[in-house]
Amino acid sequence: MRMRTWTRAATATAAALAAAAVLTGCNGLPQVNGGGAASPKAGANAKKTTFRLGEEGPLRESQKLDSQDAKFTVTPLDVRIGTETDMENSGLQKDEKDGPQIPVFVRSTLNHKSGTPMKLGDMDGDLMVRTESGQRTRALIVLMGRAKWADCPATESEKKLGPGQSEKICTAFLIPAGQKPAAVELFRGFNAQPAQWPLGA
Repeated sequence: MRMRTWTRAATATAAALAAAAVLTGCNGLPQVNGGGAASPKAGANAKKTTFRLGEEGPLRESQKLDSQDAKFTVTPLDVRIGTETDMENSGLQKDEKDGPQIPVFVRSTLNHKSGTPMKLGDMDGDLMVRTESGQRTRALIVLMGRAKWADCPATESEKKLGPGQSEKICTAFLIPAGQKPAAVELFRGFNAQPAQWPLGA
């Protein structure tokens, strides 16, 4: 019996950014752009808002009660645009209200800098993909099962990293078929501009 899954990409504007992320492990994805080594000086990026893929983002502080003193960074490395065939092979049940959709896979490095160990699922929860039309989409939510992506196998979002540890992960997003991702963004609160990694030529 096929496991029933429910999925929805939570489309966000700056006023609606509360969805949770599902992390999936990922290896060997082709790049849209970038993919270089992360900068070791995340503190110097505190006021910077635009980065190249492969460039370490600003230092973040955990908003979770069980890891309040944790500090970490997110470094998007590369992006792969999936196809409707990927959707069909994923095992996800389509939501007809959203129309045809395709997955976008963002491979990133999470770096725990200091403080209490922190879950992987909490460290990339504010990642978004912005499309060329300006639509912002949060990470794929999957209830009652997990999507299966050929190039992006699932990893444990409950796994914790301690100071000095890092992990490469892949986050899956859904965008409308026919659109293209324009940037990876990291929401930093309603009073700050998101950090962004444009996907230009």
